[in-house]
Amino acid sequence: SAVGRGPEVPFRSEAYGISAVARGKELRLTLSALDPAAGPPPQDLVFRFGMSGSFRLSPAAELPRHAHLRFLTRESPPRALCFVDPRRFGSWRLGDAWQPERGPCVVSEYQAFRENVLKNLDDRAFDKPICEALLNQKYFNGIGNYLRAEILYRLKIPPFEKARTVLEALKEQERTKKDPSLTLSKKVKLRQENPDLLELCHTVPMEVITAEKQLFDPEHSDNYAAFKNWLQCYLVPGMSSLRDRSGRTIWFQGEPGPMAPKGQRPRKTPRKKSPQLKAEPEALSPEVTPRALKQRPRAAGKCLKSEEKEEEKEEEADRPGKGRARGRRKVTAAPALPEVPPSVRRSRRTSARRGKDAAPAV
Repeated sequence: SAVGRGPEVPFRSEAYGISAVARGKELRLTLSALDPAAGPPPQDLVFRFGMSGSFRLSPAAELPRHAHLRFLTRESPPRALCFVDPRRFGSWRLGDAWQPERGPCVVSEYQAFRENVLKNLDDRAFDKPICEALLNQKYFNGIGNYLRAEILYRLKIPPFEKARTVLEALKEQERTKKDPSLTLSKKVKLRQENPDLLELCHTVPMEVITAEKQLFDPEHSDNYAAFKNWLQCYLVPGMSSLRDRSGRTIWFQGEPGPMAPKGQRPRKTPRKKSPQLKAEPEALSPEVTPRALKQRPRAAGKCLKSEEKEEEKEEEADRPGKGRARGRRKVTAAPALPEVPPSVRRSRRTSARRGKDAAPAV
């Protein structure tokens, strides 16, 4: 589109196909001419979706807003496969290379992902709390803010427990699960009944992927409501929240853990009142006043807005430098006001202090 920030795609073909492969938070499209002899060589594009990027297939005559890149079909009437990104945090680049600092994908490369974490536990990245380590895409490629909250909540792991402490315990669990005396059925049962952190880094995203059409479509309120119902911890009423050292909000239940930031007190998301039954009044703790209780619903709204701003900051920081420079808005300077002589400014201030009938300053 005319307002798209991505690079021009140097691919022209009357008939071509599109294939795709995902890895963590990136997606690679390959454009290939149906007649390789007559058409151009294949072209690869690697996409990042930011907060709001997605692909949508729609009639070419009814393009969705913010459709920044379009692939047209040859049918009649034609349709368009569009990369739609209202907030423009998403991007695409030419070539087939994944970002070099991203590790194996938690979904499509599970075994490689698991080995990459367990063999590098001496890395300084694991000196941090587990909630912060889970956002490190070098080791947890594909895990984002809501996924880390859901994974830690299901395992009842305090978010500010040291990452190395949590992950080193998995080595002993792994030896138990690989015990040659256990039958295959017992090993499978053991894994299903006692999944570890790295296994949930694979299975929890898979829950969303397999039910994506029903769970995650913000433009259809019924579907998005299903996604919110799927969430067990993230933004759920009754859960606590803290900001980690990178400024991101982590949602959890119970104690935050020994590495929780000092000077912060966990905030609780207010529970929604049932429309049928009036909730019993809860006993107030010494630190909570009735006035503070009334202000909590407003605070919940602020939490949602601040969470959105944090996501924006993360996506902005993760974009290439050139994209940020191109994305800056041009600011038009305001017209200059006529300069007021200093003596006049002083006399005006003196008049204002003394009043209309006061004698002029000497």
